[in-house]
Parts: sequence; structure tokens; C-alpha cells
Amino acid sequence: MATSPVVYARVLGPARVTVNGADAPAELMWRKHLALLVYLARSPRGARTREHLIGMLWSDRDDKSARHSLSEALRVFRRVLGAARVRTDVDQVALDTGTLTLDCDQLAARSAAADWASAAALVQGDFLEGLAVPDANEFESWIAAERITWRARGVEALTRWAEAALAAGATEDARTAALRALALDPTAEPAARAAMRTHALVGDRAAALDIGAHLAAALQERLGAAPAPETRRLVERVRDARLGQRVVAAPSGTRPRPPLVGRGDAHARLAAAWRRAAGGAGELVLIEGEPGEGKTRLADDLLDRARLEDATVAACRAVPSDARTPWSGLAGLLAGGLAAAPGLAGAPPAAIAALHALDPDVGARAPTTGGMLDLSRAFAAAVQAAAEEQPVLLAVDDANYLDAATAEALPQLARDLAGRRVLIVVCVAVGSPRLDWVESLRAHLGRELHGDAIRLERLDAAALGTLVRWWLPRYEDEEIARIVRRLERDTAGVPLLVTAVLEAVADGFRLSPDAPAWPSERRTLVDTLPGDLPPAVIGAVCLRFRQLPDGARQVLGAAAALGERLTATALARATGLERGEIDPALDRLEWDRWLVTDARGYAFAAAIARAILLQEMVTPGQVRRYRAAVST
Repeated sequence: MATSPVVYARVLGPARVTVNGADAPAELMWRKHLALLVYLARSPRGARTREHLIGMLWSDRDDKSARHSLSEALRVFRRVLGAARVRTDVDQVALDTGTLTLDCDQLAARSAAADWASAAALVQGDFLEGLAVPDANEFESWIAAERITWRARGVEALTRWAEAALAAGATEDARTAALRALALDPTAEPAARAAMRTHALVGDRAAALDIGAHLAAALQERLGAAPAPETRRLVERVRDARLGQRVVAAPSGTRPRPPLVGRGDAHARLAAAWRRAAGGAGELVLIEGEPGEGKTRLADDLLDRARLEDATVAACRAVPSDARTPWSGLAGLLAGGLAAAPGLAGAPPAAIAALHALDPDVGARAPTTGGMLDLSRAFAAAVQAAAEEQPVLLAVDDANYLDAATAEALPQLARDLAGRRVLIVVCVAVGSPRLDWVESLRAHLGRELHGDAIRLERLDAAALGTLVRWWLPRYEDEEIARIVRRLERDTAGVPLLVTAVLEAVADGFRLSPDAPAWPSERRTLVDTLPGDLPPAVIGAVCLRFRQLPDGARQVLGAAAALGERLTATALARATGLERGEIDPALDRLEWDRWLVTDARGYAFAAAIARAILLQEMVTPGQVRRYRAAVST
């Protein structure tokens, strides 16, 4: 018994029909034959009356000629599809179920299953793009309606996939999908917002604003409408070159930031926690990893996305000296956004009065009369009031340096805010001295504390290969494999070191052929001295430093000399540079991830980088001069 051919039709975009994987015969692709084939496949039960089909496609002809054309089309169908699959009688024409697989039907099924990645992959353009049958008005009306339907479904699939990719940290995939959706429908606001977010998050603020402008023009021209309030608010947020304190527009002369690789699962879990919390779940997420494994980058990506939404975001980064100052962590969160929360005025006056002692700006926004709550209760009351207005994201980086009072308040805060629109993110470096409050937090997560514990690991060979291809796009597969092996040996897959080496190689640094592997035993950057690192890593860091503009090099050298957390004012005094020179230098250093910032100042993103600079690039005499300039 002969096997029926497998026939597949791509109709989302320029039409293509394949039979057993090969292109269909040309006569099947004739304009009206193709139109008839797809129309029958899209019809209820794959059947239509002869009169209906003639009226649909051959109404311009006399009855005899029209019937002959239909018969000729059916002859072609029987030859190509199989005679048993094309059923006819006096009145009706039908295709057997399963005769033809349409990609639009697959799109509908995958969308219903929320399989947005594979659904989006099917969308290649409008329904039967480019096909027109001008002398068949009924068919033209039908295809116009189908195009509206499938364009909307295609835009939805692409937009949903863009949002999912963004949640997983796949920013480039998200941007591609969102732009494809806009190409289908320039008035699709959810797609435009997704595209704007992706461009903003990679630092291309101008492109994000262009998308907003094109959307507004398309809405006005096609629909006589203006962008929705949500879209207008996003445009205003993007218009600022900063999200909170962080620079999000790439400074002049810099390259884009590399993608966040090897963190798809962690990124998705963190984004899911934020969605649940924003919906009223109230959660705490603990992010743990060795120094240099990307805790800050992972948290920053979520913070940046949340700042582009209608949310209150408060973030701080602890430094070693903070551990000696009670409630310094809470003070950092107040300065880092909580004090400016729109709903804070709704907190009890006694809570406002207590917080005023830590941050005078709190008292400036709301009355402080009456008694005072203790700071732990005031903290919870303030966050609860802020969450009544909009979702709240609190983030503490390098929390292993957090003061005991704030650290002890976080678990109770998470309990008090269960069922509120609050997410607390706590980043802790593995390899630091054991902290009882972190152990307790980890033990209670998933039990009486709602949330998640995310443990980051070093990058594997696949992730390293992705980074090599991004930094060195002209490398062939053999060269990529060779440098991946070298990165595994020299950096042990620590993202901080991997990025430093690849950036230096992209700028001309030559790796020496013989170098000892690091680490000889499994070690972290906490217990590694600069001299213990492979020459390739030290050389890469030094080359990155030398290639900075002069002002940025001076500022970074001063930052290395001065220590933990530094203000722009202190760096200006140390270097003798004017503020107009300091600010662009700091933007460059932050964008290149030498430094990280919160509302209280700047600190080195990695202590090992500071140690290397002090050992290799900043002389003891320079250190003395920088310190003396600040102390006078």
C-alpha cells in the first residue's frame, strides 16, 4: 500500500509548500491553485461546495470555464497530494483530515500551550504574504480577514516570546522578537514596550526612544490615537540616561556590554519571583555565589527592568565598614529609593519619625509628629505603605558586609510582608566568613519564608563559547575551541576573569603559550592574592586599565588608593579633576563594570581588580598623594 505524501504549507510569510520535504511542483503553486488549497485546508472540516469555491475564486468567468478551472486544480491536487485525499461528489469538494499541515494551525496550537518560543519561530510574515487574486473579490476579502487574525496572533506570540526571553536574560533574542512583532504591526504597543525595554537595557537609549516616536506616529496616522499611559511613562523613564543611580546609556567610545550567559535558569527564577511578588505574593530571594560569578550583574538586570515598570525600587551595596554601623543597610535602602517611594506618606507618623533619624529626606516627604517606632517596625511599616501604592523591590548586594541590625530585620520583614507586593533580593558572597543570619535565612526559605535560594556556578564550556563568539566574532570554530580551553585553565570559568581576558584579547592582548593553570586547587577570589592569578588574567586587567581614557584612569587609580565607598566629590579632590571631568569618567568606569554604585557612592565591583591595580599599576607614591589630597 502506497504511503501518502507528507505535505506542509508555510503560510505565515511568503508561501511555500513542501511534499516529503521537497518543494511542491510548480503547478501546485500557481496563484489560484495555491489559494484554493489553503482555503480548503482552512475551511470547516476541509470541505466546501463547488458553487462556493467557484464564487470565491472564479466569479469573473462563465460557469463552464469556471468549473473547468476548478476541475483542473483538483486534478493537480490528486496527483500531488494523493487521489484518496481529495474527495469530490456532485456538490462538494473536500480534503481528508491531515492532508495538509499548515504552520498557522501549529501557531495556534503552540500558543494555546504557551510554547511561545516555538510559536514565535513560525511567524515569518503576514498570512500568504504577497499573494493576491485581484479578479476574486470574495477571496480577497477572506484573505484580508485572515491576515488581520494571524497578524494579531503572530504579534502576540512574538511579544510573549520577547517578554519570556527578557525574563531569562536573553536580551538579544527578546529584542529580535519584539522588532519582528513591530514589523508586522507598527501600532502594537506591548511589542513596542518590549522593544524599548530591550534597547534600554543594553544601553541603546536612542534606539529605544526612536521606537517610542515611531509608535506614536503610527498610532496617530493609522488609528488617530495616542500611546497608552503605560507607554508614555516608559518613554519618560527611558528618556533619563540613568535608572536610579546606574548609567544605562552607553558612554561615548564604549562597546556594548556582553550578554549574560549561563544564567538563563537563575534569571528566569528571579524574574518569576518578581512577577509573583508584584502580584501580591511577598517573597525573598537569596542569591549566592563566589566573588566574580555575577551576583551583582544578575540582580542589576532585575533592578533595571523593575525601574522601567511602575514599581518602587530601592537598592544598596554594603561594604566592610558598614558592618560596624547599626542600621547602615536600612539607611542605604532609604537613600537608594525607599525614601522617595510614592506611597511612603501613608506610613504611620511614628514610623516616619523613626526613619527620619536615618534619612532626613523621609521627614521632608511626610509629617514626623508624634512618637517613634523602633526601626525594625518602622522599616516594615514604610515598606508596607509603599507596597500599597505600587510593587516594591528591595535589593541588598554584598550582604555579607551588612550590619547586624538590618540583617536581623530582613527575615522578619519578609514574614511581615507575606501577601504584600514586595520582593527582597539578598546577594551574598560564598567563601566569606560564615554568617548565622544567612544560614538561618537559607534554612527557612520555602518553609515559613516564601521565596527562593539561587546558587550561581562558574561558566561551563558552552557558556564560554557563547562569550568567545560575542567578543571575537571573526574566530573560527577551531580557534574558539582553543580559547575556551585556555579560559577554562586560566579563569576556572569565573565570569569576572573570563570577561577581563576576552576584552583584552579583543583589544589585541596576546595570551602567552605557557602559563600555569588557576586555581591549582578549587579556590575563590576571596582567598586569591593578585600574584596567585595566571599572568593572562593579570595582564588582561592591566591592559584594560591602560586603555582607559586618561581621566577615567586617574579616577580608577584614586579609587584603588582610597578604599571602600567613594563619592564623586572625594575622587575629584584626590585627582584634582573638575566635576565636569569626574562625572564622565565615573560613567565610563561604571559602564565597563570597574565600579558599581548605589546612592551613597562608588565601590570596586571586584576586590581582586583593586588589588591587581595596587600591585601592578598604581605606585605607592601615587597612593600617598591621592590619600593626602583627600585628607587635606
